[in-house]
Amino acid sequence: MYSQAADPWQLENRWYERRKYDITVALLPFARYRHAFEPGCSVGVLTQRLAGRCDHVTSTDVSVAALDSTHRRLVGAGLRDTVTLLRGSLDQPWPTGPFDLVVLSEVCYYLQPATLREVLDREIPRLRPTATVLAAHWRHDVDDYLMNGDHANDIIGATDGLHHLGGYRDADVVIDVFDASSAMSVAARTAVPGA
Repeated sequence: MYSQAADPWQLENRWYERRKYDITVALLPFARYRHAFEPGCSVGVLTQRLAGRCDHVTSTDVSVAALDSTHRRLVGAGLRDTVTLLRGSLDQPWPTGPFDLVVLSEVCYYLQPATLREVLDREIPRLRPTATVLAAHWRHDVDDYLMNGDHANDIIGATDGLHHLGGYRDADVVIDVFDASSAMSVAARTAVPGA
């Protein structure tokens, strides 16, 4: 796909994508993270946004062309030093962290449900104890996807040790946020009176 278009899903210019990324980063329960992992970074639009909220981001993709686009985007934004780019797939062993944020954006439905379950069972225990896991997926059925976004997020939500904090859902996208330590709300974490 990347050989035919530099940004095959129009992630940078399509309003739907920009809005989805705004919602995604707004749902993060902490203002700042130390080290995020983003598998399936594509052309790096979300990577760039994550770099603004994280001390360091490790992003992977199976496509060299996508990684090259991400590299150019980050250089142009002056953020290249804060992001490690690696070639790899979600189902391979994740890079060395430890990570306190994992963003699974539009990637989990490429795996068989049983494979996604195996990956999560293997990798989630390796996260920092207070880690956030965010999952954002397209809800419609697509021939190339092995499941839809609702199914992918349900599998993620059934992972031992993850607590659902909240999310967003409309006709097209489902975004869920999980915490590895508790289901305490953002207001309670930040001592908002009455929470």
